[in-house]
Amino acid sequence: MRVVVLSDSHVDSLDRIPRRIVDELAAADLVIHAGDYTGVKLLEELRLRGNFKGVHGNMDPPEIKRELPALETAIIGDCRIGICHPPEGGMPSGIEERIRARFQDIDAIIFGHTHRPRNEHKGGILYFNPGSATGTFPALAKTFGIITIGKEMSGEIVRG
Repeated sequence: MRVVVLSDSHVDSLDRIPRRIVDELAAADLVIHAGDYTGVKLLEELRLRGNFKGVHGNMDPPEIKRELPALETAIIGDCRIGICHPPEGGMPSGIEERIRARFQDIDAIIFGHTHRPRNEHKGGILYFNPGSATGTFPALAKTFGIITIGKEMSGEIVRG
């Protein structure tokens, strides 16, 4: 299974997402967005693409916060994946520990907020942050992620 992972897009529509990312969305088995869409139209467009999971972020408007949870657990094959922005925002330092405390018995945590990509196994858990799909500050580049789930789970950060 091929999962395309986005976060911190901070735009109102797919028209403002880099073309490479939009093309990848079309080929995905599942799309996960880890918050800070900032436009409800973008959420609607992602949902129309098919299999979608998402959480809201700290910068999302009330319409998105009503539509999406703060935490989600996706079960894909034998993998349990926790998804969290975090919705309260806060300092980037210590974010992994704060988010880890919210999930039990998981194989991966997908998160956003820092705008910095992360793809690291720590303590038997994959910590995966796709960065910012649009390169919104403090991102250094436009990035997104691809997680491949087969016999094993692996992540890749891709420049948009």
